[in-house]
Amino acid sequence: MTRASAGYVLPGLKAGLFALAMSGLAGSMAGTAQADIPAAFRQAVAESASADDAVARFYRENGYQAIWTGADEASRQRRSALLAALNDTRAHGLPDRSAEVNGLLQQMQQARTTRDFGLVEAALSRALVDYATDLQTGLLVPSRIDDGMVRKKHTVDGASFLAGIRDAQPFAYMRSLVPASPQYRGLMREKLRLEQVLAAGGWGPVVQAKALEPGEQGPAVIAMRNRLMAMGYLPRSAARGYDAAMVQAVQSFQADHGLETDGVAGAGTLAEVNKPVSDRLKSVIIAMERERWLTPDRGERHILVNQTDFTAKIVDNGDVTFETRSVIGKNTHDRRSPEFSDEMEHMVINPSWYVPRSIITKEYLPKLRNNPNAVGHIQITDRRGRVVNRNSANFAQYTARNFPYSMRQPPSRSNALGLVKFMFPNKYNIYLHDTPQKSLFAREVRAFSHGCIRLAQPFEFAYALLARQTEDPKAFFHRILNSGQETKVELEQKVPVHIIYRTAVVSSKGRAEFRRDVYGRDAKIWAALERAGVVLPSVQG
Repeated sequence: MTRASAGYVLPGLKAGLFALAMSGLAGSMAGTAQADIPAAFRQAVAESASADDAVARFYRENGYQAIWTGADEASRQRRSALLAALNDTRAHGLPDRSAEVNGLLQQMQQARTTRDFGLVEAALSRALVDYATDLQTGLLVPSRIDDGMVRKKHTVDGASFLAGIRDAQPFAYMRSLVPASPQYRGLMREKLRLEQVLAAGGWGPVVQAKALEPGEQGPAVIAMRNRLMAMGYLPRSAARGYDAAMVQAVQSFQADHGLETDGVAGAGTLAEVNKPVSDRLKSVIIAMERERWLTPDRGERHILVNQTDFTAKIVDNGDVTFETRSVIGKNTHDRRSPEFSDEMEHMVINPSWYVPRSIITKEYLPKLRNNPNAVGHIQITDRRGRVVNRNSANFAQYTARNFPYSMRQPPSRSNALGLVKFMFPNKYNIYLHDTPQKSLFAREVRAFSHGCIRLAQPFEFAYALLARQTEDPKAFFHRILNSGQETKVELEQKVPVHIIYRTAVVSSKGRAEFRRDVYGRDAKIWAALERAGVVLPSVQG
Protein backbone atom coordinates (compact mmCIF):
# COMPACT_ATOMS: atom_id res chain seq x y z
CA MET A 1 0.00 0.00 0.00
CA THR A 2 1.30 3.46 -0.86
CA ARG A 3 1.40 6.13 1.79
CA ALA A 4 -0.72 9.09 0.76
CA SER A 5 0.44 12.67 0.96
CA ALA A 6 -1.85 15.62 1.64
CA GLY A 7 -2.67 15.82 -2.07
CA TYR A 8 -3.22 12.07 -2.57
CA VAL A 9 -5.71 11.09 -5.29
CA LEU A 10 -6.99 7.53 -5.58
CA PRO A 11 -5.88 5.81 -8.79
CA GLY A 12 -8.59 5.75 -11.43
CA LEU A 13 -10.73 8.42 -9.74
CA LYS A 14 -11.15 12.01 -10.76
CA ALA A 15 -9.20 14.40 -8.55
CA GLY A 16 -12.05 16.89 -8.58
CA LEU A 17 -14.58 14.39 -7.33
CA PHE A 18 -12.33 13.25 -4.51
CA ALA A 19 -11.48 16.80 -3.42
CA LEU A 20 -15.10 17.93 -3.63
CA ALA A 21 -16.29 15.03 -1.51
CA MET A 22 -13.69 15.67 1.17
CA SER A 23 -14.22 19.42 1.32
CA GLY A 24 -18.00 18.97 1.41
CA LEU A 25 -17.77 16.66 4.40
CA ALA A 26 -15.35 18.87 6.27
CA GLY A 27 -17.38 22.02 5.67
CA SER A 28 -20.71 20.52 6.66
CA MET A 29 -19.41 19.03 9.90
CA ALA A 30 -17.22 22.01 10.85
CA GLY A 31 -19.68 23.33 13.40
CA THR A 32 -20.34 19.97 15.08
CA ALA A 33 -18.74 19.69 18.51
CA GLN A 34 -17.70 16.18 19.49
CA ALA A 35 -19.18 16.66 22.97
CA ASP A 36 -22.61 17.58 21.60
CA ILE A 37 -23.58 15.07 18.88
CA PRO A 38 -26.72 16.14 16.99
CA ALA A 39 -29.66 13.80 17.53
CA ALA A 40 -30.15 13.32 13.78
CA PHE A 41 -26.52 12.25 13.35
CA ARG A 42 -26.70 9.89 16.32
CA GLN A 43 -29.97 8.37 15.09
CA ALA A 44 -28.67 7.86 11.55
CA VAL A 45 -25.50 6.16 12.78
CA ALA A 46 -27.50 3.91 15.15
CA GLU A 47 -29.94 2.87 12.42
CA SER A 48 -27.29 2.24 9.77
CA ALA A 49 -24.94 0.41 12.14
CA SER A 50 -27.64 -1.84 13.61
CA ALA A 51 -27.00 -4.55 11.01
CA ASP A 52 -23.45 -5.01 12.30
CA ASP A 53 -23.17 -5.73 16.02
CA ALA A 54 -19.49 -4.74 16.20
CA VAL A 55 -20.05 -1.39 14.50
CA ALA A 56 -23.10 -0.65 16.64
CA ARG A 57 -21.20 -1.53 19.82
CA PHE A 58 -18.28 0.70 18.84
CA TYR A 59 -20.50 3.76 18.45
CA ARG A 60 -22.38 3.11 21.67
CA GLU A 61 -19.09 2.85 23.55
CA ASN A 62 -17.67 5.81 21.64
CA GLY A 63 -20.60 8.07 22.47
CA TYR A 64 -21.49 8.29 18.75
CA GLN A 65 -18.57 10.59 18.12
CA ALA A 66 -17.54 10.77 14.46
CA ILE A 67 -14.23 9.29 13.38
CA TRP A 68 -14.65 9.83 9.61
CA THR A 69 -16.80 12.88 9.01
CA GLY A 70 -15.09 15.47 11.16
CA ALA A 71 -13.42 18.58 9.74
CA ASP A 72 -10.09 17.85 11.41
CA GLU A 73 -6.97 16.52 9.66
CA ALA A 74 -7.15 13.19 11.50
CA SER A 75 -10.61 12.48 10.07
CA ARG A 76 -9.44 13.42 6.57
CA GLN A 77 -6.47 11.08 6.92
CA ARG A 78 -8.73 8.24 8.00
CA ARG A 79 -10.98 8.72 4.99
CA SER A 80 -8.03 8.81 2.62
CA ALA A 81 -6.37 5.75 4.16
CA LEU A 82 -9.57 3.68 4.03
CA LEU A 83 -10.47 4.59 0.46
CA ALA A 84 -6.91 3.95 -0.70
CA ALA A 85 -6.99 0.49 0.87
CA LEU A 86 -10.39 -0.32 -0.63
CA ASN A 87 -9.07 0.66 -4.02
CA ASP A 88 -6.14 -1.75 -3.66
CA THR A 89 -7.89 -4.99 -2.66
CA ARG A 90 -6.78 -6.83 -5.80
CA ALA A 91 -3.20 -6.78 -4.48
CA HIS A 92 -4.44 -9.32 -1.91
CA GLY A 93 -6.38 -11.48 -4.32
CA LEU A 94 -9.66 -10.07 -3.02
CA PRO A 95 -12.56 -8.79 -5.15
CA ASP A 96 -12.20 -5.37 -6.73
CA ARG A 97 -13.97 -2.76 -4.59
CA SER A 98 -13.48 0.31 -6.80
CA ALA A 99 -17.23 0.43 -7.45
CA GLU A 100 -17.80 0.57 -3.70
CA VAL A 101 -15.22 3.36 -3.44
CA ASN A 102 -17.05 5.35 -6.11
CA GLY A 103 -20.33 4.73 -4.28
CA LEU A 104 -18.91 6.01 -1.03
CA LEU A 105 -17.46 9.07 -2.73
CA GLN A 106 -20.81 9.78 -4.35
CA GLN A 107 -22.57 9.38 -1.01
CA MET A 108 -20.09 11.80 0.57
CA GLN A 109 -20.44 14.32 -2.25
CA GLN A 110 -24.21 14.29 -2.05
CA ALA A 111 -24.40 14.55 1.74
CA ARG A 112 -26.21 17.73 2.78
CA THR A 113 -28.00 17.17 6.08
CA THR A 114 -26.74 16.10 9.47
CA ARG A 115 -28.58 12.80 8.95
CA ASP A 116 -26.79 12.30 5.62
CA PHE A 117 -23.46 12.62 7.38
CA GLY A 118 -24.53 10.10 10.01
CA LEU A 119 -25.26 7.63 7.22
CA VAL A 120 -21.85 8.35 5.64
CA GLU A 121 -20.18 7.82 9.01
CA ALA A 122 -21.73 4.38 9.45
CA ALA A 123 -21.10 3.40 5.81
CA LEU A 124 -17.38 4.12 6.12
CA SER A 125 -17.19 2.16 9.36
CA ARG A 126 -18.93 -0.85 7.83
CA ALA A 127 -16.57 -0.66 4.86
CA LEU A 128 -13.53 -0.75 7.15
CA VAL A 129 -14.83 -3.69 9.18
CA ASP A 130 -15.70 -5.70 6.04
CA TYR A 131 -12.31 -4.98 4.48
CA ALA A 132 -10.30 -5.76 7.62
CA THR A 133 -12.25 -8.96 8.30
CA ASP A 134 -11.74 -10.26 4.75
CA LEU A 135 -8.06 -9.37 4.89
CA GLN A 136 -7.38 -10.97 8.26
CA THR A 137 -9.65 -14.04 8.23
CA GLY A 138 -10.39 -14.66 4.56
CA LEU A 139 -13.23 -14.13 2.14
CA LEU A 140 -14.66 -17.66 2.21
CA VAL A 141 -15.93 -20.10 4.84
CA PRO A 142 -13.85 -23.28 4.33
CA SER A 143 -16.50 -25.84 5.34
CA ARG A 144 -18.94 -24.41 2.80
CA ILE A 145 -16.50 -25.17 0.00
CA ASP A 146 -15.56 -28.78 0.82
CA ASP A 147 -16.55 -30.99 3.75
CA GLY A 148 -12.90 -31.97 4.21
CA MET A 149 -11.95 -28.36 4.95
CA VAL A 150 -13.19 -28.42 8.53
CA ARG A 151 -10.85 -25.63 9.62
CA LYS A 152 -12.50 -22.97 11.75
CA LYS A 153 -11.31 -19.48 10.89
CA HIS A 154 -9.95 -17.42 13.75
CA THR A 155 -12.29 -14.66 14.89
CA VAL A 156 -11.73 -10.93 14.99
CA ASP A 157 -13.58 -8.10 16.71
CA GLY A 158 -14.80 -5.51 14.21
CA ALA A 159 -15.02 -2.85 16.93
CA SER A 160 -11.27 -3.18 17.49
CA PHE A 161 -10.63 -2.17 13.87
CA LEU A 162 -12.58 1.04 14.38
CA ALA A 163 -10.84 1.77 17.66
CA GLY A 164 -7.52 1.04 15.96
CA ILE A 165 -7.93 3.54 13.16
CA ARG A 166 -9.33 6.09 15.60
CA ASP A 167 -6.29 5.88 17.86
CA ALA A 168 -3.42 5.24 15.42
CA GLN A 169 -1.83 6.94 12.43
CA PRO A 170 -4.36 5.93 9.73
CA PHE A 171 -2.07 4.86 6.89
CA ALA A 172 0.23 2.94 9.23
CA TYR A 173 -2.79 1.26 10.80
CA MET A 174 -4.20 0.15 7.45
CA ARG A 175 -0.83 -1.36 6.59
CA SER A 176 -0.81 -3.20 9.93
CA LEU A 177 -4.00 -5.04 8.95
CA VAL A 178 -2.15 -7.01 6.27
CA PRO A 179 -1.31 -10.53 7.57
CA ALA A 180 2.24 -10.33 8.89
CA SER A 181 3.32 -13.93 8.31
CA PRO A 182 6.44 -14.34 6.10
CA GLN A 183 4.43 -16.80 4.00
CA TYR A 184 1.74 -14.23 3.20
CA ARG A 185 4.29 -11.56 2.33
CA GLY A 186 6.14 -14.03 0.11
CA LEU A 187 2.93 -15.01 -1.66
CA MET A 188 2.13 -11.35 -2.30
CA ARG A 189 5.53 -10.90 -3.95
CA GLU A 190 5.04 -14.04 -6.04
CA LYS A 191 1.57 -12.85 -7.07
CA LEU A 192 3.03 -9.58 -8.35
CA ARG A 193 5.82 -11.41 -10.18
CA LEU A 194 3.40 -13.80 -11.91
CA GLU A 195 1.12 -10.93 -12.88
CA GLN A 196 4.08 -9.28 -14.58
CA VAL A 197 4.91 -12.53 -16.39
CA LEU A 198 1.28 -12.86 -17.45
CA ALA A 199 1.23 -9.28 -18.74
CA ALA A 200 4.40 -9.98 -20.75
CA GLY A 201 2.81 -12.96 -22.50
CA GLY A 202 3.68 -15.90 -20.25
CA TRP A 203 6.46 -18.48 -20.58
CA GLY A 204 6.13 -19.15 -24.27
CA PRO A 205 4.84 -22.13 -26.30
CA VAL A 206 4.16 -25.39 -24.47
CA VAL A 207 6.38 -28.41 -25.00
CA GLN A 208 4.81 -30.72 -27.57
CA ALA A 209 6.11 -34.09 -26.40
CA LYS A 210 5.02 -37.07 -24.31
CA ALA A 211 8.47 -37.41 -22.74
CA LEU A 212 12.02 -36.13 -23.21
CA GLU A 213 15.27 -37.68 -22.08
CA PRO A 214 18.89 -36.48 -21.82
CA GLY A 215 20.68 -36.62 -25.16
CA GLU A 216 17.60 -35.88 -27.27
CA GLN A 217 17.39 -33.01 -29.77
CA GLY A 218 14.66 -31.40 -31.83
CA PRO A 219 11.90 -28.76 -31.65
CA ALA A 220 10.44 -30.13 -28.41
CA VAL A 221 13.81 -29.91 -26.65
CA ILE A 222 14.22 -26.32 -27.88
CA ALA A 223 10.71 -25.49 -26.57
CA MET A 224 11.66 -27.09 -23.26
CA ARG A 225 14.87 -25.05 -23.14
CA ASN A 226 13.03 -21.81 -23.86
CA ARG A 227 10.35 -22.49 -21.27
CA LEU A 228 12.90 -23.35 -18.57
CA MET A 229 14.78 -20.13 -19.38
CA ALA A 230 11.58 -18.09 -19.14
CA MET A 231 10.83 -19.65 -15.75
CA GLY A 232 14.31 -18.88 -14.44
CA TYR A 233 15.61 -22.43 -14.23
CA LEU A 234 18.11 -22.16 -17.08
CA PRO A 235 20.43 -19.29 -18.03
CA ARG A 236 20.22 -17.94 -21.55
CA SER A 237 21.49 -20.60 -23.91
CA ALA A 238 21.55 -21.47 -27.60
CA ALA A 239 22.02 -25.20 -26.92
CA ARG A 240 19.76 -27.37 -29.05
CA GLY A 241 20.12 -30.63 -27.15
CA TYR A 242 19.02 -32.06 -23.81
CA ASP A 243 22.45 -31.52 -22.27
CA ALA A 244 23.82 -31.60 -18.72
CA ALA A 245 22.73 -28.00 -18.06
CA MET A 246 19.16 -28.91 -18.98
CA VAL A 247 19.26 -32.00 -16.78
CA GLN A 248 20.25 -29.81 -13.84
CA ALA A 249 17.54 -27.28 -14.68
CA VAL A 250 14.92 -30.04 -14.88
CA GLN A 251 16.04 -31.40 -11.52
CA SER A 252 15.67 -27.96 -9.94
CA PHE A 253 12.23 -27.60 -11.49
CA GLN A 254 11.24 -31.05 -10.23
CA ALA A 255 12.40 -30.22 -6.70
CA ASP A 256 10.30 -27.04 -6.71
CA HIS A 257 7.23 -28.95 -7.89
CA GLY A 258 7.32 -32.03 -5.67
CA LEU A 259 8.45 -34.38 -8.44
CA GLU A 260 11.04 -37.14 -8.46
CA THR A 261 14.33 -35.34 -9.17
CA ASP A 262 15.67 -37.70 -11.85
CA GLY A 263 16.33 -35.00 -14.47
CA VAL A 264 14.13 -36.82 -16.99
CA ALA A 265 11.15 -34.94 -18.40
CA GLY A 266 8.51 -37.64 -18.17
CA ALA A 267 4.78 -37.16 -18.56
CA GLY A 268 4.35 -35.80 -15.01
CA THR A 269 7.20 -33.32 -15.33
CA LEU A 270 6.04 -32.09 -18.74
CA ALA A 271 2.51 -31.64 -17.42
CA GLU A 272 3.88 -29.33 -14.72
CA VAL A 273 6.26 -27.53 -17.11
CA ASN A 274 3.33 -26.82 -19.44
CA LYS A 275 1.07 -25.38 -16.74
CA PRO A 276 0.17 -21.81 -17.79
CA VAL A 277 1.09 -18.78 -15.73
CA SER A 278 -2.59 -18.23 -14.98
CA ASP A 279 -2.83 -21.61 -13.21
CA ARG A 280 0.17 -20.79 -11.02
CA LEU A 281 -1.29 -17.37 -10.26
CA LYS A 282 -4.56 -18.98 -9.20
CA SER A 283 -2.64 -21.29 -6.85
CA VAL A 284 -0.92 -18.30 -5.25
CA ILE A 285 -4.18 -16.38 -4.77
CA ILE A 286 -5.78 -19.49 -3.26
CA ALA A 287 -2.78 -19.94 -0.95
CA MET A 288 -3.17 -16.32 0.22
CA GLU A 289 -6.81 -17.01 1.07
CA ARG A 290 -5.82 -20.19 2.92
CA GLU A 291 -3.10 -18.29 4.82
CA ARG A 292 -5.73 -15.81 5.99
CA TRP A 293 -7.74 -18.69 7.47
CA LEU A 294 -4.93 -19.67 9.84
CA THR A 295 -4.56 -18.00 13.21
CA PRO A 296 -1.67 -15.51 13.26
CA ASP A 297 -0.32 -17.23 16.39
CA ARG A 298 0.82 -20.61 15.03
CA GLY A 299 2.85 -21.40 18.15
CA GLU A 300 6.52 -20.80 18.91
CA ARG A 301 6.93 -24.53 18.28
CA HIS A 302 4.36 -26.17 16.04
CA ILE A 303 3.86 -29.11 13.73
CA LEU A 304 2.99 -28.37 10.12
CA VAL A 305 1.59 -31.05 7.83
CA ASN A 306 1.15 -29.93 4.23
CA GLN A 307 -1.00 -32.58 2.60
CA THR A 308 -0.10 -31.71 -1.00
CA ASP A 309 3.62 -31.82 -0.17
CA PHE A 310 3.34 -35.15 1.70
CA THR A 311 5.55 -33.84 4.52
CA ALA A 312 5.34 -33.28 8.26
CA LYS A 313 7.58 -30.66 9.85
CA ILE A 314 8.44 -29.39 13.30
CA VAL A 315 8.86 -25.62 13.22
CA ASP A 316 10.66 -23.73 15.97
CA ASN A 317 10.53 -19.92 15.94
CA GLY A 318 9.87 -19.93 12.19
CA ASP A 319 12.65 -22.40 11.30
CA VAL A 320 12.04 -25.99 10.23
CA THR A 321 14.01 -28.10 12.71
CA PHE A 322 12.73 -31.52 11.61
CA GLU A 323 11.09 -32.79 8.44
CA THR A 324 9.93 -36.20 7.29
CA ARG A 325 7.93 -37.65 4.43
CA SER A 326 4.31 -38.48 5.11
CA VAL A 327 1.41 -40.46 3.68
CA ILE A 328 -2.04 -38.86 3.68
CA GLY A 329 -5.58 -40.16 3.13
CA LYS A 330 -6.52 -41.87 -0.09
CA ASN A 331 -8.37 -39.69 -2.59
CA THR A 332 -11.83 -41.07 -1.93
CA HIS A 333 -14.63 -39.24 -0.17
CA ASP A 334 -14.45 -41.23 3.06
CA ARG A 335 -10.64 -41.30 3.36
CA ARG A 336 -9.33 -37.85 2.45
CA SER A 337 -7.43 -36.24 5.32
CA PRO A 338 -9.26 -33.20 6.71
CA GLU A 339 -7.71 -29.76 7.24
CA PHE A 340 -7.78 -28.41 10.78
CA SER A 341 -5.64 -27.30 13.72
CA ASP A 342 -5.37 -28.79 17.20
CA GLU A 343 -2.83 -29.44 19.96
CA MET A 344 -0.67 -32.55 20.33
CA GLU A 345 -0.93 -33.73 23.94
CA HIS A 346 0.82 -37.09 24.10
CA MET A 347 2.33 -40.02 22.24
CA VAL A 348 1.66 -43.71 22.69
CA ILE A 349 4.61 -46.08 22.35
CA ASN A 350 3.68 -49.69 21.42
CA PRO A 351 0.11 -48.65 20.60
CA SER A 352 -2.87 -50.90 20.08
CA TRP A 353 -4.90 -50.14 17.00
CA TYR A 354 -8.56 -49.73 17.83
CA VAL A 355 -10.15 -50.20 14.45
CA PRO A 356 -12.48 -47.33 13.48
CA ARG A 357 -16.12 -48.30 13.16
CA SER A 358 -16.18 -47.31 9.50
CA ILE A 359 -13.36 -49.74 8.67
CA ILE A 360 -14.98 -52.52 10.72
CA THR A 361 -18.32 -52.29 8.94
CA LYS A 362 -17.13 -51.48 5.43
CA GLU A 363 -14.04 -53.66 5.15
CA TYR A 364 -13.87 -56.32 7.86
CA LEU A 365 -17.48 -57.35 8.47
CA PRO A 366 -18.03 -58.56 4.87
CA LYS A 367 -14.91 -60.74 5.24
CA LEU A 368 -16.05 -62.11 8.59
CA ARG A 369 -19.41 -63.07 7.14
CA ASN A 370 -17.63 -65.27 4.62
CA ASN A 371 -14.94 -66.54 6.98
CA PRO A 372 -15.04 -66.03 10.79
CA ASN A 373 -11.25 -66.45 10.90
CA ALA A 374 -10.59 -63.64 8.42
CA VAL A 375 -8.27 -60.81 9.56
CA GLY A 376 -7.07 -63.13 12.28
CA HIS A 377 -4.35 -60.72 13.40
CA ILE A 378 -7.04 -58.50 14.87
CA GLN A 379 -8.90 -59.30 18.08
CA ILE A 380 -12.68 -59.04 18.21
CA THR A 381 -13.86 -57.75 21.59
CA ASP A 382 -17.20 -57.30 23.29
CA ARG A 383 -18.36 -54.22 25.17
CA ARG A 384 -16.40 -55.29 28.26
CA GLY A 385 -13.19 -55.64 26.27
CA ARG A 386 -13.22 -59.44 26.39
CA VAL A 387 -11.93 -61.31 23.34
CA VAL A 388 -14.74 -63.00 21.39
CA ASN A 389 -14.40 -66.64 20.30
CA ARG A 390 -14.71 -66.37 16.54
CA ASN A 391 -15.99 -69.93 16.14
CA SER A 392 -18.91 -69.33 18.47
CA ALA A 393 -20.02 -66.07 16.83
CA ASN A 394 -22.45 -65.98 13.91
CA PHE A 395 -21.20 -62.98 11.94
CA ALA A 396 -23.66 -63.64 9.11
CA GLN A 397 -26.52 -62.30 11.25
CA TYR A 398 -24.95 -58.84 11.62
CA THR A 399 -25.15 -55.73 9.50
CA ALA A 400 -23.20 -52.50 9.63
CA ARG A 401 -25.94 -51.10 11.85
CA ASN A 402 -26.16 -53.84 14.50
CA PHE A 403 -22.63 -55.30 14.64
CA PRO A 404 -22.05 -55.36 18.43
CA TYR A 405 -18.29 -55.81 18.63
CA SER A 406 -15.14 -53.77 18.54
CA MET A 407 -11.86 -54.77 16.95
CA ARG A 408 -8.33 -54.25 18.25
CA GLN A 409 -4.88 -55.06 16.99
CA PRO A 410 -2.43 -55.53 19.90
CA PRO A 411 0.99 -53.85 19.89
CA SER A 412 3.49 -55.39 17.48
CA ARG A 413 5.78 -54.46 14.62
CA SER A 414 3.03 -55.41 12.18
CA ASN A 415 0.47 -53.20 13.93
CA ALA A 416 -1.28 -50.85 11.50
CA LEU A 417 -0.07 -47.90 13.59
CA GLY A 418 3.48 -49.20 13.75
CA LEU A 419 5.28 -48.68 17.04
CA VAL A 420 4.27 -45.15 17.98
CA LYS A 421 1.37 -42.76 17.47
CA PHE A 422 1.13 -39.04 18.21
CA MET A 423 -2.17 -37.84 19.59
CA PHE A 424 -4.03 -34.54 19.36
CA PRO A 425 -7.53 -35.75 20.35
CA ASN A 426 -10.12 -34.55 17.85
CA LYS A 427 -13.57 -35.55 16.67
CA TYR A 428 -12.21 -36.56 13.27
CA ASN A 429 -10.10 -39.37 14.80
CA ILE A 430 -7.02 -38.13 12.94
CA TYR A 431 -3.50 -38.44 14.31
CA LEU A 432 0.12 -39.00 13.21
CA HIS A 433 1.65 -42.45 13.43
CA ASP A 434 4.23 -44.99 12.35
CA THR A 435 3.39 -47.68 9.76
CA PRO A 436 4.79 -51.07 8.74
CA GLN A 437 4.21 -50.14 5.08
CA LYS A 438 7.54 -48.37 4.61
CA SER A 439 7.64 -48.85 0.83
CA LEU A 440 4.89 -46.26 0.34
CA PHE A 441 7.24 -43.43 1.29
CA ALA A 442 9.23 -44.00 -1.91
CA ARG A 443 6.20 -43.02 -4.02
CA GLU A 444 5.93 -39.56 -5.52
CA VAL A 445 2.23 -39.19 -4.70
CA ARG A 446 1.57 -40.62 -1.25
CA ALA A 447 -2.20 -40.74 -0.69
CA PHE A 448 -2.93 -44.22 0.68
CA SER A 449 -4.18 -44.05 4.28
CA HIS A 450 -7.68 -44.06 5.76
CA GLY A 451 -7.18 -40.40 6.70
CA CYS A 452 -4.49 -40.37 9.37
CA ILE A 453 -1.00 -39.07 8.64
CA ARG A 454 1.73 -41.72 8.47
CA LEU A 455 5.33 -40.69 9.08
CA ALA A 456 8.45 -42.06 7.39
CA GLN A 457 10.66 -41.29 10.42
CA PRO A 458 8.38 -41.60 13.45
CA PHE A 459 11.16 -42.45 15.92
CA GLU A 460 13.18 -39.36 14.99
CA PHE A 461 9.97 -37.32 15.19
CA ALA A 462 9.47 -38.63 18.73
CA TYR A 463 13.07 -37.82 19.71
CA ALA A 464 12.60 -34.23 18.53
CA LEU A 465 9.42 -33.82 20.60
CA LEU A 466 10.90 -35.45 23.69
CA ALA A 467 14.16 -33.49 23.54
CA ARG A 468 12.55 -30.63 25.43
CA GLN A 469 11.63 -32.76 28.42
CA THR A 470 14.36 -35.39 28.77
CA GLU A 471 18.14 -35.28 28.48
CA ASP A 472 18.44 -38.44 26.39
CA PRO A 473 15.23 -38.70 24.34
CA LYS A 474 16.45 -41.61 22.23
CA ALA A 475 17.31 -43.77 25.24
CA PHE A 476 14.05 -42.78 26.97
CA PHE A 477 12.01 -43.73 23.90
CA HIS A 478 13.73 -47.10 23.30
CA ARG A 479 13.53 -48.12 26.96
CA ILE A 480 9.74 -47.95 26.68
CA LEU A 481 9.71 -49.42 23.18
CA ASN A 482 11.76 -52.43 24.24
CA SER A 483 9.35 -53.17 27.08
CA GLY A 484 6.67 -54.05 24.54
CA GLN A 485 4.07 -52.48 26.82
CA GLU A 486 1.55 -49.95 25.52
CA THR A 487 2.66 -46.72 27.20
CA LYS A 488 1.25 -43.21 27.10
CA VAL A 489 3.85 -40.43 27.31
CA GLU A 490 2.50 -36.97 28.04
CA LEU A 491 4.11 -33.98 26.37
CA GLU A 492 4.97 -31.48 29.06
CA GLN A 493 4.39 -28.71 26.54
CA LYS A 494 1.45 -29.17 24.18
CA VAL A 495 2.40 -28.58 20.56
CA PRO A 496 -0.02 -26.94 18.08
CA VAL A 497 -0.65 -29.06 14.99
CA HIS A 498 -1.69 -27.44 11.72
CA ILE A 499 -2.84 -29.79 8.97
CA ILE A 500 -2.92 -27.61 5.87
CA TYR A 501 -3.34 -28.00 2.12
CA ARG A 502 -1.16 -25.68 0.03
CA THR A 503 -0.42 -26.06 -3.66
CA ALA A 504 1.69 -22.89 -3.58
CA VAL A 505 4.23 -22.06 -0.88
CA VAL A 506 7.22 -19.74 -0.65
CA SER A 507 10.36 -21.33 0.78
CA SER A 508 12.56 -19.76 3.44
CA LYS A 509 14.83 -18.68 0.58
CA GLY A 510 11.96 -16.77 -1.04
CA ARG A 511 11.49 -19.21 -3.93
CA ALA A 512 7.96 -20.21 -4.93
CA GLU A 513 7.18 -23.91 -4.96
CA PHE A 514 4.07 -25.59 -6.36
CA ARG A 515 2.29 -28.88 -5.75
CA ARG A 516 -0.55 -30.76 -7.40
CA ASP A 517 -4.16 -30.36 -6.25
CA VAL A 518 -4.37 -33.92 -4.90
CA TYR A 519 -7.98 -33.76 -3.67
CA GLY A 520 -9.29 -31.12 -6.09
CA ARG A 521 -9.99 -28.73 -3.20
CA ASP A 522 -8.16 -25.76 -4.72
CA ALA A 523 -10.30 -26.01 -7.84
CA LYS A 524 -13.38 -25.65 -5.63
CA ILE A 525 -11.87 -22.70 -3.80
CA TRP A 526 -11.04 -20.91 -7.04
CA ALA A 527 -14.61 -21.40 -8.28
CA ALA A 528 -15.89 -19.92 -5.00
CA LEU A 529 -13.47 -16.99 -5.23
CA GLU A 530 -14.64 -16.28 -8.77
CA ARG A 531 -18.26 -16.31 -7.61
CA ALA A 532 -17.23 -13.81 -4.93
CA GLY A 533 -15.73 -11.51 -7.57
CA VAL A 534 -12.03 -12.46 -7.69
CA VAL A 535 -10.62 -12.38 -11.24
CA LEU A 536 -7.18 -12.58 -12.82
CA PRO A 537 -5.60 -9.45 -14.32
CA SER A 538 -5.97 -10.79 -17.86
CA VAL A 539 -9.70 -11.16 -17.31
CA GLN A 540 -9.89 -7.66 -15.84
CA GLY A 541 -8.28 -6.27 -18.99
